[in-house]
Amino acid sequence: MSALDYAGRSTADARDLRTKRATFRTFVGEGAPRAIFAATAIAILVRVLVGGFGFSDVATIVLGVLAVGFVEWVIHVYWLHAPEDSRRMEKFRSGVSHRQHHAEPESVGFLLLTAPDAISYMVVLTAWHATWPLLFAWLVGAPLFATYLTALVTSYVLLGYYEWIHLLMHTNYRPKTRYFADRTQHHRLHHYRNEQYWMGVTSTLGDISFGTNPADKSDVPLSSTTRTL
Repeated sequence: MSALDYAGRSTADARDLRTKRATFRTFVGEGAPRAIFAATAIAILVRVLVGGFGFSDVATIVLGVLAVGFVEWVIHVYWLHAPEDSRRMEKFRSGVSHRQHHAEPESVGFLLLTAPDAISYMVVLTAWHATWPLLFAWLVGAPLFATYLTALVTSYVLLGYYEWIHLLMHTNYRPKTRYFADRTQHHRLHHYRNEQYWMGVTSTLGDISFGTNPADKSDVPLSSTTRTL
Protein backbone atom coordinates (compact mmCIF):
# COMPACT_ATOMS: atom_id res chain seq x y z
CA MET A 1 0.00 0.00 0.00
CA SER A 2 1.53 3.30 -1.08
CA ALA A 3 1.44 6.53 0.91
CA LEU A 4 -0.69 8.01 -1.88
CA ASP A 5 -3.38 5.35 -1.35
CA TYR A 6 -3.63 6.38 2.29
CA ALA A 7 -3.50 10.14 1.65
CA GLY A 8 -5.79 11.80 4.16
CA ARG A 9 -6.80 8.46 5.72
CA SER A 10 -6.00 6.87 9.04
CA THR A 11 -3.52 4.00 9.00
CA ALA A 12 -4.84 2.62 12.30
CA ASP A 13 -5.80 -1.04 12.58
CA ALA A 14 -9.28 -1.71 14.02
CA ARG A 15 -8.04 -5.00 15.48
CA ASP A 16 -6.04 -2.98 18.03
CA LEU A 17 -9.30 -1.62 19.46
CA ARG A 18 -10.83 -3.82 22.17
CA THR A 19 -13.19 -1.52 24.08
CA LYS A 20 -15.95 0.92 23.21
CA ARG A 21 -13.97 3.69 24.87
CA ALA A 22 -10.88 3.12 22.74
CA THR A 23 -13.02 2.76 19.64
CA PHE A 24 -14.89 5.97 20.41
CA ARG A 25 -11.63 7.89 20.84
CA THR A 26 -10.56 6.71 17.41
CA PHE A 27 -14.00 7.45 15.99
CA VAL A 28 -14.19 11.07 17.14
CA GLY A 29 -10.64 11.67 15.93
CA GLU A 30 -11.64 11.04 12.33
CA GLY A 31 -12.88 13.71 9.92
CA ALA A 32 -16.14 12.10 8.80
CA PRO A 33 -17.65 11.63 12.28
CA ARG A 34 -16.73 15.21 13.15
CA ALA A 35 -18.42 16.51 10.01
CA ILE A 36 -21.52 14.42 10.73
CA PHE A 37 -21.62 15.54 14.38
CA ALA A 38 -21.39 19.21 13.34
CA ALA A 39 -24.11 18.92 10.69
CA THR A 40 -26.36 16.98 13.06
CA ALA A 41 -25.94 19.55 15.84
CA ILE A 42 -26.83 22.39 13.49
CA ALA A 43 -29.86 20.52 12.11
CA ILE A 44 -31.10 19.71 15.63
CA LEU A 45 -30.68 23.33 16.72
CA VAL A 46 -32.65 24.63 13.74
CA ARG A 47 -35.36 22.01 14.30
CA VAL A 48 -35.70 23.00 17.96
CA LEU A 49 -35.89 26.69 17.04
CA VAL A 50 -38.61 26.02 14.46
CA GLY A 51 -40.66 24.12 17.07
CA GLY A 52 -44.12 22.72 16.46
CA PHE A 53 -43.40 19.10 17.33
CA GLY A 54 -46.20 16.60 16.78
CA PHE A 55 -47.23 13.15 15.64
CA SER A 56 -45.87 13.78 12.14
CA ASP A 57 -42.37 14.02 13.61
CA VAL A 58 -42.70 10.62 15.27
CA ALA A 59 -44.07 9.12 12.04
CA THR A 60 -41.24 10.69 10.03
CA ILE A 61 -38.61 9.23 12.36
CA VAL A 62 -40.21 5.77 12.23
CA LEU A 63 -40.38 5.88 8.42
CA GLY A 64 -36.75 6.96 8.24
CA VAL A 65 -35.61 4.11 10.51
CA LEU A 66 -37.64 1.55 8.53
CA ALA A 67 -36.24 2.83 5.23
CA VAL A 68 -32.59 2.64 6.27
CA GLY A 69 -32.31 -1.11 5.64
CA PHE A 70 -33.45 -0.67 2.04
CA VAL A 71 -31.26 2.41 1.52
CA GLU A 72 -28.18 0.57 2.83
CA TRP A 73 -28.92 -2.39 0.57
CA VAL A 74 -29.34 -0.28 -2.58
CA ILE A 75 -26.22 1.80 -1.94
CA HIS A 76 -24.15 -1.27 -1.07
CA VAL A 77 -25.25 -3.34 -4.07
CA TYR A 78 -25.52 -0.74 -6.84
CA TRP A 79 -23.03 1.93 -5.75
CA LEU A 80 -20.30 0.39 -3.62
CA HIS A 81 -20.24 -2.96 -5.45
CA ALA A 82 -20.60 -1.43 -8.91
CA PRO A 83 -18.83 -3.49 -11.62
CA GLU A 84 -15.38 -2.29 -12.63
CA ASP A 85 -16.56 -1.44 -16.17
CA SER A 86 -19.77 0.30 -15.10
CA ARG A 87 -20.41 4.00 -15.65
CA ARG A 88 -20.70 4.41 -11.87
CA MET A 89 -17.11 3.25 -11.47
CA GLU A 90 -15.67 4.88 -14.58
CA LYS A 91 -17.25 8.29 -14.05
CA PHE A 92 -17.82 8.52 -10.30
CA ARG A 93 -15.32 5.94 -8.93
CA SER A 94 -18.17 4.82 -6.68
CA GLY A 95 -16.63 1.61 -5.36
CA VAL A 96 -12.90 2.38 -5.31
CA SER A 97 -12.46 2.90 -1.55
CA HIS A 98 -14.98 0.15 -0.81
CA ARG A 99 -12.88 -2.30 -2.79
CA GLN A 100 -9.94 -1.29 -0.65
CA HIS A 101 -12.11 -1.84 2.42
CA HIS A 102 -12.74 -5.42 1.30
CA ALA A 103 -9.01 -5.89 0.63
CA GLU A 104 -8.14 -4.54 4.11
CA PRO A 105 -11.27 -4.95 6.24
CA GLU A 106 -9.59 -3.81 9.46
CA SER A 107 -8.02 -0.63 8.09
CA VAL A 108 -9.72 2.30 9.82
CA GLY A 109 -8.78 4.47 6.86
CA PHE A 110 -11.16 2.55 4.62
CA LEU A 111 -13.69 1.58 7.28
CA LEU A 112 -14.91 5.13 7.72
CA LEU A 113 -15.88 7.69 5.13
CA THR A 114 -13.48 10.52 4.49
CA ALA A 115 -14.73 13.95 5.55
CA PRO A 116 -15.36 15.03 1.91
CA ASP A 117 -17.31 11.81 1.26
CA ALA A 118 -19.38 12.32 4.42
CA ILE A 119 -20.18 15.87 3.36
CA SER A 120 -21.15 14.61 -0.11
CA TYR A 121 -23.52 12.06 1.44
CA MET A 122 -25.08 14.75 3.61
CA VAL A 123 -25.56 17.04 0.61
CA VAL A 124 -27.39 14.22 -1.16
CA LEU A 125 -29.47 13.56 1.96
CA THR A 126 -30.31 17.25 2.22
CA ALA A 127 -31.61 17.24 -1.36
CA TRP A 128 -33.36 13.86 -1.07
CA HIS A 129 -35.32 14.95 1.95
CA ALA A 130 -36.90 17.72 -0.07
CA THR A 131 -38.93 14.93 -1.73
CA TRP A 132 -40.72 12.27 0.32
CA PRO A 133 -40.90 14.11 3.69
CA LEU A 134 -42.56 17.10 2.04
CA LEU A 135 -45.02 14.85 0.23
CA PHE A 136 -45.74 13.01 3.48
CA ALA A 137 -46.20 16.29 5.36
CA TRP A 138 -48.54 17.61 2.68
CA LEU A 139 -50.62 14.42 2.74
CA VAL A 140 -51.09 14.47 6.53
CA GLY A 141 -51.36 18.24 6.81
CA ALA A 142 -48.16 18.66 8.84
CA PRO A 143 -45.83 21.71 8.72
CA LEU A 144 -43.62 21.24 5.66
CA PHE A 145 -40.37 22.79 6.88
CA ALA A 146 -40.56 21.24 10.34
CA THR A 147 -41.18 17.78 8.89
CA TYR A 148 -38.33 18.25 6.44
CA LEU A 149 -35.97 19.14 9.28
CA THR A 150 -37.06 16.15 11.35
CA ALA A 151 -36.36 13.85 8.40
CA LEU A 152 -32.98 15.50 7.88
CA VAL A 153 -31.96 15.13 11.53
CA THR A 154 -33.05 11.47 11.45
CA SER A 155 -30.92 10.78 8.39
CA TYR A 156 -27.86 12.53 9.80
CA VAL A 157 -28.17 10.58 13.05
CA LEU A 158 -28.55 7.30 11.14
CA LEU A 159 -25.50 8.11 9.01
CA GLY A 160 -23.46 8.75 12.15
CA TYR A 161 -24.77 5.56 13.72
CA TYR A 162 -23.86 3.59 10.58
CA GLU A 163 -20.29 4.88 10.71
CA TRP A 164 -20.00 4.08 14.42
CA ILE A 165 -21.43 0.57 14.31
CA HIS A 166 -19.47 -0.29 11.16
CA LEU A 167 -16.22 0.64 12.87
CA LEU A 168 -17.15 -1.26 16.03
CA MET A 169 -17.97 -4.39 14.02
CA HIS A 170 -14.40 -4.60 12.75
CA THR A 171 -12.70 -4.16 16.12
CA ASN A 172 -11.92 -6.82 18.72
CA TYR A 173 -14.68 -5.51 20.95
CA ARG A 174 -16.84 -8.39 22.16
CA PRO A 175 -20.58 -7.69 21.71
CA LYS A 176 -22.58 -7.49 24.94
CA THR A 177 -26.04 -7.65 23.36
CA ARG A 178 -27.75 -10.13 21.06
CA TYR A 179 -28.61 -7.34 18.63
CA PHE A 180 -25.02 -6.22 18.15
CA ALA A 181 -23.68 -9.79 18.12
CA ASP A 182 -26.12 -10.64 15.31
CA ARG A 183 -25.27 -7.50 13.33
CA THR A 184 -21.54 -8.19 13.72
CA GLN A 185 -21.87 -11.80 12.60
CA HIS A 186 -24.03 -10.70 9.68
CA HIS A 187 -21.44 -8.17 8.49
CA ARG A 188 -18.44 -10.43 8.96
CA LEU A 189 -20.11 -13.10 6.83
CA HIS A 190 -20.30 -10.49 4.08
CA HIS A 191 -16.55 -9.90 4.36
CA TYR A 192 -15.30 -13.41 4.96
CA ARG A 193 -17.95 -15.79 3.53
CA ASN A 194 -19.59 -14.29 0.45
CA GLU A 195 -19.66 -10.64 -0.61
CA GLN A 196 -22.90 -11.09 -2.57
CA TYR A 197 -24.92 -11.61 0.60
CA TRP A 198 -25.48 -9.90 3.97
CA MET A 199 -25.44 -6.40 2.46
CA GLY A 200 -27.09 -4.58 5.37
CA VAL A 201 -25.05 -3.16 8.23
CA THR A 202 -27.46 -1.64 10.74
CA SER A 203 -30.55 -3.43 9.43
CA THR A 204 -31.42 -6.71 7.72
CA LEU A 205 -34.69 -5.49 6.16
CA GLY A 206 -33.11 -5.03 2.73
CA ASP A 207 -31.44 -8.44 2.84
CA ILE A 208 -34.64 -10.15 3.95
CA SER A 209 -36.68 -8.39 1.27
CA PHE A 210 -34.27 -8.99 -1.62
CA GLY A 211 -33.09 -12.51 -0.84
CA THR A 212 -29.57 -11.83 0.39
CA ASN A 213 -30.09 -13.02 3.97
CA PRO A 214 -29.55 -16.82 3.90
CA ALA A 215 -31.16 -18.85 6.66
CA ASP A 216 -27.75 -20.43 7.29
CA LYS A 217 -24.29 -19.46 6.11
CA SER A 218 -23.84 -22.93 4.61
CA ASP A 219 -26.66 -22.14 2.18
CA VAL A 220 -24.26 -20.04 0.09
CA PRO A 221 -20.81 -21.02 -1.20
CA LEU A 222 -17.57 -19.74 0.26
CA SER A 223 -16.47 -17.02 -2.16
CA SER A 224 -12.90 -16.62 -3.37
CA THR A 225 -13.43 -12.93 -4.17
CA THR A 226 -14.44 -11.43 -0.81
CA ARG A 227 -11.11 -9.55 -0.73
CA THR A 228 -10.99 -8.61 -4.40
CA LEU A 229 -14.64 -8.07 -5.40
